Amino acid sequence: MRILHTMLRVGDLDRSLSFYQDVLGMRLLRHQDYPDGKFTLAFLGYEDESSATVLELTHNWETPHYDLGNGFGHIAIEVEDATKACDMARHRGGKIIREAGPMKFGSTVIAFIEDPDGYKIEFIQKGTGSH
Repeated sequence: MRILHTMLRVGDLDRSLSFYQDVLGMRLLRHQDYPDGKFTLAFLGYEDESSATVLELTHNWETPHYDLGNGFGHIAIEVEDATKACDMARHRGGKIIREAGPMKFGSTVIAFIEDPDGYKIEFIQKGTGSH
């Protein structure tokens, strides 16, 4: 068994695709409209679905936004250098909500950014501790 994807519901698909492609550098792997159901699915990732876990964005055409609730935490992305990843994301229009630095009560270097719908994305610096 393996995890195939994580699904997020988004209010504006074009805005979200721009964020995940232009700010985080993911590739759009596939995109399908379902007119009868009035929704679109878009799958993005750094590698093909056959070899890596990817992100599924679901856009229900008649729902402009969602309440995030308090159960979801974040998506984690391993990066070589968390400070450089923040700088890159900021330069590309990303919103940094926690600058790179050691996590509280640990040595792992982390940072957080936020996508256009308010979902949190954690950068974890490779080789700085356990995740």
